[in-house]
Amino acid sequence: MPIDAAKALAAGPRTVELSWDHKDVQLYHLGIGAGSPATDPDELRYTLESRLHVLPSFATVAGAGRPGVTGGLSMPGIEVELARVLHGGQSLLVHRPIPATGTATATHRIAAVYDKGTAAVLVLRTEVADTEGPLWTNDAQIFIRGEGGWGGDRGPSARLEPPTGEPDRTVERPVRDDQALLYRLSGDWNPLHADPEFAKVAGFERPILHGLCTYGITLKAVVDTLLGGDVTRVRSYATRFAGVVYPGETLRIRMWHTPGSTRVAVSAAERADAPVLADTVVEHT
Repeated sequence: MPIDAAKALAAGPRTVELSWDHKDVQLYHLGIGAGSPATDPDELRYTLESRLHVLPSFATVAGAGRPGVTGGLSMPGIEVELARVLHGGQSLLVHRPIPATGTATATHRIAAVYDKGTAAVLVLRTEVADTEGPLWTNDAQIFIRGEGGWGGDRGPSARLEPPTGEPDRTVERPVRDDQALLYRLSGDWNPLHADPEFAKVAGFERPILHGLCTYGITLKAVVDTLLGGDVTRVRSYATRFAGVVYPGETLRIRMWHTPGSTRVAVSAAERADAPVLADTVVEHT
């Protein structure tokens, strides 16, 4: 069996040293659509090094994306084909603001393996700390088609009750045709997002946008629209990837806001609001 759940869970953690500087942060921000209009003061805080603020979702690519989602596929007990792998969900816990330049140690391990019957789900946990203490904790849910059915734990349901009433705010964010090509320079080199032939093998008509790019675009929309552009107010951010985005489409981002958290739903406007991100919650001050 390609997945040995017991072996994966028993394996010791792996550590890797991460480092980044303002150029990495600026490239990430450009990769999620920051900088338009280029001279807008609200955009310059994401693109100009002299006033740089770090969006917390940068944590998913810090250190050129290591260990990254595909890092879980090289752990003991895991042996699967990349073409059958999808990113199922992502959660981020921010312990303190991320500096624009930093060096830290990332410790990652398989925190859970779930049997969904027709698929397996791995939870890859990454805990990052520098000399001053914890910085962030990432959980990536990795969905592997065709690898379930061994009778293991199905795991908790990630589905939340949908928000009620009309959203407090709705914004639209265009995705450039070259958005995936720019975003992948931050470290996610999966050919699914660039190679048309690989995308067809994986079951898609053409390359799709990285789920974590949509993740970043969405958090930026929440911060800019509801949190006064203050990235330090974000405490945690979790989502389930409910559908694909093709470069060139428009994201419709609906937000239901309360003092301590914001529920979000994201859809592809041109495809009759096909769901893209679901069960999305940003907790904040």
